Formats: sequence, structure tokens, C-alpha cells
Amino acid sequence: MLSTVPQESRQLCFSSATRIQESFVAAVEKRTLVRLAEHTPARINSDHLTILGFVSQCLAGVCYAVAGIHPEALVLGIVFLALNWLGDSLDGTLARVRNRQRPRYGFYVDHITDTVAAFFLMGGLALSGYVHAGIALGMLVVFLMLSIEAYLATYTLGTFQLSYWKFGPTEIRILLACGNLALLRNPEVKLLDHQFLLFDVGGVIAIAGMAIMLLVSVVRHTVQLYKQEPIA
Repeated sequence: MLSTVPQESRQLCFSSATRIQESFVAAVEKRTLVRLAEHTPARINSDHLTILGFVSQCLAGVCYAVAGIHPEALVLGIVFLALNWLGDSLDGTLARVRNRQRPRYGFYVDHITDTVAAFFLMGGLALSGYVHAGIALGMLVVFLMLSIEAYLATYTLGTFQLSYWKFGPTEIRILLACGNLALLRNPEVKLLDHQFLLFDVGGVIAIAGMAIMLLVSVVRHTVQLYKQEPIA
């Protein structure tokens, strides 16, 4: 059955969620982004930055795919990761500094582009030969599950979790960039007298870490919602 609430009234019911960002670099990053936003030319707006972040992450995935044949593409991948940080992190800050916010549009576009770009990034890794495809797929699946949990919590609790245990998107980019440099030196690592792909080891750790974060968040938020809406 279609809602009889006028479109204008439904729009007024929307409220922005409280952003929770407590990562290692959050304080420095926030000051840097505000300063960059204050010096961004007027002809550049948040949409331009969102496109920059999206395209850059997709191209980082392409670099991983190409790196299996041309390892030097890993260096170019670091450049695209940096540009992804600039576009993905600065778009919202620019809107807030200029007081040109579009909460519903910004939230939707930012996170649907993140989802598609994550597919390109993990797909590129899977094709690179530096990590087994199953592990790359596992990272993508757990990332998307954690993202879904964050979006559900945003809707039901009014809080948007941007970092977990001091780790956020920026820290992940830094780790990937360091990993790229390590791959140029040696794509394998020796553990317990066995040789493993470096990114296989990192991928398994990432999957386990995100899975634990997901489990903890699900339990905490379920308990919180149960207490807020007890059975009469």
C-alpha cells in the first residue's frame, strides 16, 4: 500500500546521523581536510570530488590487475589511492565548510559509489596474482556485510560508524600503500617454514578482523535496540 504522507513531509522527517570517527589519524585528518576545503577553488564542488574518489579507486583496482604483468603499476596504484582519499574524504568536508550540504543525496551517492569502487578494487586484486581470488572475494563479502551493518545502524540508531577500533578508511589506504611497496620488494612472506603470498596473509587477517568487528557490532546494536524497544 502506498504511503499517503506528502512527499514534502517525508523529506522533513530525514535527519542526519551522528558521525563516529575515532581512528588513529582522525584529528590530524580533520584539520587537514578543513584547511584543504577552505582553499578549494569555488569552481570545484563536492560532486567533482566524489567523482574523483570513485574513479581513482576504480583505477587503483585496474593497477592491481595490470601489476601481475607490470609490477611498476603498484606505484601508480599508490597515487590513485591518494587521490581516492582526497576525493572521498574532502567531498563531505567541502559541503560542510561551504554550508552546501545535501544529506540524503550525499549519503546515498557517497556509499553507493564506495560499494561499486570496492568491487573494482577487490576485483583487481583477485586478477593481480598477488592474492588468491578466494581471499579477495572473502574480503569484499565481509566488507560489504560490515557496510550493511553500519547502514542499518545509521537508520535505526542515528549513528554512523566511520571507524572500528581506531581503524578507518584512511588507515586501510595507508596499509594498502605500504603493502604495494612491500610487494615490489618481495610478494611472499615466510611463516612457520612455509612461503605464503604477502597479500594472502594480510587478506586473511583483514577478513578475521572485519568479521570480529561485524560480530561485536551486531551484538552491541541488537542489545541496544532491544533495550530501547522492550516487549510490552
